[in-house]
Amino acid sequence: MSNHEYTIGKDQSPHVCEYCGRPFSQQEWLDLHRGLEHPNELSEEHISAFQTAYEAEEGELGRFRLRALGVLILLYFCLLMIYALV
Repeated sequence: MSNHEYTIGKDQSPHVCEYCGRPFSQQEWLDLHRGLEHPNELSEEHISAFQTAYEAEEGELGRFRLRALGVLILLYFCLLMIYALV
C-alpha cells in the first residue's frame, strides 16, 4: 500500500477497495478504480459495475468538452469583436 493519506468526510462511509485498501467517497469512483488498477482480479459483477461507471463518466466528459468548446468559441468571437472595434 502507498504512503498517501486520504480524507473522507465525517458524515460519509468510505467505499474501500478490497485489493489495495484505498478508500473512496463514492461507489462509482471505487468501480472505476477497480477496473483501471485491478483489471485482472475482477469478478463479473465488478466488471459490469466498471463498464457502467465508465460509460457514465464518458458521457459526462463528452458534455464537459462540448461546453468548454462552446465557451472557447464564444470567448474567441468576443475578443475578435473587441479587437475589431478598437
